[in-house]
Amino acid sequence: MTYRFEAGRIYRMPTHFGPAYGPRQLPDDIVVDPKRSRRTLSVVASFLTDPEVLEQHLPDGFRLSGEPVVTVECHHMTDIDWLAGRGYTMIWVGWPATFTGRRDRATGKFLAVVWENLADPIITGRDEIGHPKLYAEIAEPRRWNGAQICTAGWMGFRFLELEVSQLHDAEPDRQGAASDGTLMLKYKPRTGAWGEADLCQVTLTPAGDPDNHIEQRQAGAGLVRFHKASWSDLPTMHHVVNALAALPVIEARGGSVTLSRGGKSYRDQRVLV
Repeated sequence: MTYRFEAGRIYRMPTHFGPAYGPRQLPDDIVVDPKRSRRTLSVVASFLTDPEVLEQHLPDGFRLSGEPVVTVECHHMTDIDWLAGRGYTMIWVGWPATFTGRRDRATGKFLAVVWENLADPIITGRDEIGHPKLYAEIAEPRRWNGAQICTAGWMGFRFLELEVSQLHDAEPDRQGAASDGTLMLKYKPRTGAWGEADLCQVTLTPAGDPDNHIEQRQAGAGLVRFHKASWSDLPTMHHVVNALAALPVIEARGGSVTLSRGGKSYRDQRVLV
């Protein structure tokens, strides 16, 4: 007897063994506390760039919103509930944008690319909610000589350095810019018909995370370096890194280091049309 898909359950390939577990679907007997899971060390730096260059990397229906400020974030996470207490590290790159569709309109952070050092969140995030995730070797952030330092690479080629120095205690940024959430483009190619899409849709992670509690925040001077790569350095993603390396740094916009606990696992998603 063949199997059938259950309504309301999340499946991923291979589907033949039943619904799949992950951040949006845990076993029924697992109890989680979103106010404690996860613990996150975030190192963030921003810079002002050329709006004309930046806008070339926005999909149809998007436009820049406000200043063309690129933000690079390194999040080192531990005590993650859906990984049974394990953790991983991610790099986010984004900038402010507005999406205007046939029915919906939203303004927030356009998430251009995410690098992670573990396959499980890459697979679940790409398939289920449209996060533009790639793999990278990301070292745990290290503190040295008054600075917090993060690096990312692939098979020996270091393509990113992120540093926040001159650190001093600061109040949590509770206001921030008005935002509907995080905007992404979810895309899946059509097998055998290259250049065509099986799926192309804009997804939104709504803003607001009442379960996240900031324990400590420091501010400082931020520095971001993307290193230009040849094809042989990064055979599958040199075009991504080189596009970011080509963004002119007109002005550094500072950085921060934040220690927090708790937070949502991106279960609440919307598709914008």
